[in-house]
Amino acid sequence: MRALIFFLIWSGAAQAAKNLEIFFIDTEGGQATLIASPSGQAMLIDTGYTGFGGRDANRIAEAAKLAHVKRINVLFLTHHHQDHAGGVKNLLEVMKVESFYDHGGDVEKNGKYSDEYIKAMGDSPHTVYKPGDKVPIKDLDITVVVGGQKHIETRGEPNPFCAGLAPKEGETGENPQSGGVVVQFGKFRFADLGDIIWNEELALLCPENRVGKLDLLLTPHHGTHVSPKADYAMAPRVVIMNDGAKKGGNHEAFKMWEGMKGLEDLWELHFAMAGGKDGNSPDTFIANIDEKCEGKYIKVTAHEDGSFIVYNSRNKYTKTYPVK
Repeated sequence: MRALIFFLIWSGAAQAAKNLEIFFIDTEGGQATLIASPSGQAMLIDTGYTGFGGRDANRIAEAAKLAHVKRINVLFLTHHHQDHAGGVKNLLEVMKVESFYDHGGDVEKNGKYSDEYIKAMGDSPHTVYKPGDKVPIKDLDITVVVGGQKHIETRGEPNPFCAGLAPKEGETGENPQSGGVVVQFGKFRFADLGDIIWNEELALLCPENRVGKLDLLLTPHHGTHVSPKADYAMAPRVVIMNDGAKKGGNHEAFKMWEGMKGLEDLWELHFAMAGGKDGNSPDTFIANIDEKCEGKYIKVTAHEDGSFIVYNSRNKYTKTYPVK
């Protein structure tokens, strides 16, 4: 009997361990997304800001501890802006990083890497990714779908939301270079497209949707701009906006996402002060509601059957999204 009880406990623990965990870490309007595979390997997308007493790196380390992650197997930098790549040095002070992925040098610095980034990488493996590449994290299928102003060339379904949309002029710098990935675990699909803006979104999604249907999407560029409605073709069940109190969370951008047919919920890392009550989700779905906050996170636990759970660490609110 004792052996049977032990087996049942062990079996239950093993089942619980076979989940994908995604931590959306509050970096006050930057990005740091920790992806913890069932295998125990981890990928970190961006590092937040530098400085602030190592604030963002410490928040990443705290999330890693919760995920039982002791090192970052892959650090994937979407681009070189300080709100995404600034925290590399601070991160290495608190966690080991095994390999570095980026889209290439900083185009705003003549295509060169910063001396600080080169020093941080040292002799670690370094990959300049391109669309179509796979990021090697065990138990997950991670595909680079955009980066360096290029997109994946796979065929997709015709996108009816492309009608009437056209490219815009004047998009330069690092944001259009931003990398993005689709993470697949069984039937569950999540996309983080970094800070790509209008033209890159159109190129990726028009006239065909090369991303496919999603369960979960992180808003491109913190919700600072209104994305083309071509994004509607990805049809995420849940959208998470990595805004800050005074950055991102553009009122029109919020309304664009909120108005997507089939969207079940829009979660936010911060209450966007400029949006007011009408331009934010209900407090239940917001991790940080005060301008001076405690850096609360949003956690997603995904299962191979496509179901997933979203957890707000501020109020402990949990919502389950069953198999659809």
